[in-house]
Amino acid sequence: MKIDLPNYPNYPILEDDNILLRQVVMADIPQIIEITFFDAKPAKSAVEAIKMQDRINQDYEKGTCYNWLIVDKNKDEIVGSCGYHGGFLEKIGEVGCVMKSKYCGQGYMTKALLLAIDYGFKELKLSKIIAVTTKSNTKAMALLGRLGFEKEKDLEDESVLYSRLNI
Repeated sequence: MKIDLPNYPNYPILEDDNILLRQVVMADIPQIIEITFFDAKPAKSAVEAIKMQDRINQDYEKGTCYNWLIVDKNKDEIVGSCGYHGGFLEKIGEVGCVMKSKYCGQGYMTKALLLAIDYGFKELKLSKIIAVTTKSNTKAMALLGRLGFEKEKDLEDESVLYSRLNI
């Protein structure tokens, strides 16, 4: 079961004063190979990144995914990506994110996820947002904590499930 996503004539664009969250276009592929993932597997080439992006676009068309590039508006540079994947069963969205390594620790992901969370609760009417990270990714766990997520449980594969309710 999926939720009915808002019917936008164009892919939703989210932004604040410094960052823009927008859809991936084919011209972006050479710049995003290192941050392109599908089913937790990284792209190893432009060809794989294109195939993965095609699958992401198909999932968006099915109403089970949103994937935004994070762009620094002042530098016009792609710094990462974030979005919802895995569908929206029971009005629960799973958020995920990836940063280009040279932009880590500069606050981009905090701002991007705040925009994505706000969109999830207000526009998608989600009741809960979850995130999964590995136990070794202490920076992601700290970020999720700052964004109001609480640890829900340890998973069998050395991952941790976090959640945030729409209250």
